[in-house]
Amino acid sequence: MIYQSRIFTKLSKIPRKLNHRHISGLNLWNEELTSEIKHKVEDHWKDKLSFRKYDENYPGDKYYVLSMFPYPSGQLHMGHVRVYTISDSIARFQRMNGKNVFHPIGWDAFGLPAENAAIERQILPDKWTQTNIKQMKTQLERLGCSFEWDRELATCDPSYYKWTQNLFLKLYDAGLVYQKKAMVNWDPVDKTVLADEQVDENGCSWRSGAKVQKKPLKQWFIRTTKFAKALLEGLNDPLLLDWRDVTKLQKHWIGECDGVNFDFKILGGDDFLTLWTPYPEFIDSVKFVAINSDHILGRGVEGTKKLPVELLHPLTGEKIPVFVTNELEFLPLTDSFVGIPGVCPKSAEFADSVKISYEKTAILSDTERLSRQNQICRQAEALKVGGYWSSAKLKDWLISRQRFWGTPIPIVHCNKCGAQPIRDLVALPTKGELSDWVNCECPQCKQKAKRETDTMDTFVDSSWYFLRYLDPTNSAEIFDKNKISKGMPVDLYIGGKEHAVLHLYYARFIGHFLHSEGLLPEREPFKRLLVQGMVMGRSYRVKGTGRYVTETQIKVVDKKKNKAVVTDTGEQVVMAWEKMSKSKQNGVDPGDMFKEYGSDTTRLLILADVAPTSHRHWNSNTFPGILNWQKRLWLTIRDFIKHRTNPPPAIPDDEFKAHDDYMFDSRNYYIKGVTFNYCGSQQHSVAVSKQQGLTNSIRRAPPAVFANSLQFERALAGQIIVLAPMAPHFASELWSGFVSARGRLNQSDEIHWDRSVLEQRWPTIDSNYNLDLVCKVNGDEKCVVKIAKSEFETLSQEGAAEIALKQKEVKEELSDKTVLYTRYIKHPDYDGVLNITTSMGWREKETNL
Repeated sequence: MIYQSRIFTKLSKIPRKLNHRHISGLNLWNEELTSEIKHKVEDHWKDKLSFRKYDENYPGDKYYVLSMFPYPSGQLHMGHVRVYTISDSIARFQRMNGKNVFHPIGWDAFGLPAENAAIERQILPDKWTQTNIKQMKTQLERLGCSFEWDRELATCDPSYYKWTQNLFLKLYDAGLVYQKKAMVNWDPVDKTVLADEQVDENGCSWRSGAKVQKKPLKQWFIRTTKFAKALLEGLNDPLLLDWRDVTKLQKHWIGECDGVNFDFKILGGDDFLTLWTPYPEFIDSVKFVAINSDHILGRGVEGTKKLPVELLHPLTGEKIPVFVTNELEFLPLTDSFVGIPGVCPKSAEFADSVKISYEKTAILSDTERLSRQNQICRQAEALKVGGYWSSAKLKDWLISRQRFWGTPIPIVHCNKCGAQPIRDLVALPTKGELSDWVNCECPQCKQKAKRETDTMDTFVDSSWYFLRYLDPTNSAEIFDKNKISKGMPVDLYIGGKEHAVLHLYYARFIGHFLHSEGLLPEREPFKRLLVQGMVMGRSYRVKGTGRYVTETQIKVVDKKKNKAVVTDTGEQVVMAWEKMSKSKQNGVDPGDMFKEYGSDTTRLLILADVAPTSHRHWNSNTFPGILNWQKRLWLTIRDFIKHRTNPPPAIPDDEFKAHDDYMFDSRNYYIKGVTFNYCGSQQHSVAVSKQQGLTNSIRRAPPAVFANSLQFERALAGQIIVLAPMAPHFASELWSGFVSARGRLNQSDEIHWDRSVLEQRWPTIDSNYNLDLVCKVNGDEKCVVKIAKSEFETLSQEGAAEIALKQKEVKEELSDKTVLYTRYIKHPDYDGVLNITTSMGWREKETNL
């Protein structure tokens, strides 16, 4: 047995200097893997899962992985478990790949639910919120997430919302904040204003579900429309990766920026109307403005009627009449129309009907029109009356909220000076001092004044939190520009699709604004998105009444047709998959999962079976696959220790070498797939299945290979390392068993024996492992050529083409065709594709088109 003994002799000389603090486990390998054992493992390792924290001065590449911060409701739900397990797995993966990882956490802590809960319990919202934060933090720590808790923030903390107010004032100073009377969406249940974005397609509140009412109120707005064109164009920024459907949603929300906004002052008051026109070059020729009966000025008016209100033209100073009418065809989601009858037939027809005289406007060439548009827009911008391109339907961001528990708007109202900004922190009043808080002194004239009592929409708080994480203790400024330039943009942002329009739009707007102020290095704050699907639970709803019942209350009649009845009454029940919620009685308590299975098993269950972007149907029928896999891994380490401690009889060299080579191929094949699916494709369920495939290969090895094979050891080490980001406690215990049977592995820089599994380098593909060069002609695969990784890394398009043209299958396909061009794509999973396009293929393509 020369082959085996040579390996044994070489590897047995390795010194055994170990740091037992990092790698010593419980050594319970003779025990069966039960939930009790898993809990013991997690208790042992929970304080030992060390990780390298983010360091601005670290020489390696930074990687900012951000999960949307939670509202502190007091209890994690399975949606939380999913998003934070994903982010933590990626953070650990990137650290093991040498990145300077930043993985922060905080709390989106303001909002109406806390205020309502506090009223019900007769306590302060702050106390209720802090209690919930403490509870949820404990649960996240139980989940094993490697967050940088020393950078934790809460939006309700004065040290945070002081800077939210500072951001408001930056916008105010830039002319992007204003107050005016408007028809607003009033939620009669929550008794607060909602932005248009917070009203669903049925006209109901996004939170309470109540039918929204229209109500006139004076409100604060942020002029997001000024950045509409930049925000639309930014969606084509090559910086953005994997935005897919989110790009479409954002583009749809913004709309085509094919017109310009102008502010028309309402004569006799301090309000104004922002009006959009597709003819900015002819804005001087406005003869009337029409509004419909939904507009704040047109309430209660029927038919067509001229209002006793006039507008002041922002550029000419002319008085412009206003008509209420439903005869004009308004663009969708708009309630106003700028009448320029000299160029617009629709305007001309209406002007004729109400006897407004006008002159035909001369037709401009494209060059003249563009020149005129630029001139008009510059003039309007100089006068601060608009002049920026936007869409007809896009509205400014209404941020006023009529509630206590929110960021105070730092404005004082003075009878002499009007609205005046407050440059210092405006803290929320404590219980019992509201009247003293409201009455204050004007910062300008020092006379009596009143504070603004509206608070900001919580979307303002969440529009910039990812920046404060990078400099959370700065008391002198909102953040240090140098720290931001090193940490931004966010490399991967993880969250639910329900935030793909509102939150992302507002955060992108703030990014564009701060970039225009010279405070951010890039306009776009988020480089790559991972939009995870919801966790769905099986619900049981009584047909007719809509009442939800639990699974224990029903009897399934026909599972395939989703038919069931209430056991006691015989009422028909509709079975469906719906988002988990208490009201639907279909939720799963993560605490129960931790208690029954352990946190690592829960993490694996939430990652397995379906891609993170898909909805996850939570069904215990899928659990055995993960539970059995963990048991197989446990048995593998038990057998590894056993066969290393008491080597079994050797097997023939040729048989041993065949197994050794198989382990080499398995290790490379599966680690290649796992690595790609961890972060390349972001298909973590496939990464799990690839790991299970590697386990199956390892388990097939005979005892002699367990005992003596170098490639077996490398494969087993790789197996544990790639598992570690997903199941850190369990992998740490497996690693402790693996290390306890050390002494047979070549001590190169591949394995750090004195370090924990989470401190290991991510396994790489061997340079002599063959990768695939897929050769295609006109899109059809003809053959696959195996090329060693060492050659593949430097393979150029010319080199790939030269290899492909030597292949028999490619030669035959090209025998009667002319090659037009070739295209070589190197894929992130280490494989490559060369596609050859021919003259015949081109003609066929043209014909098909």
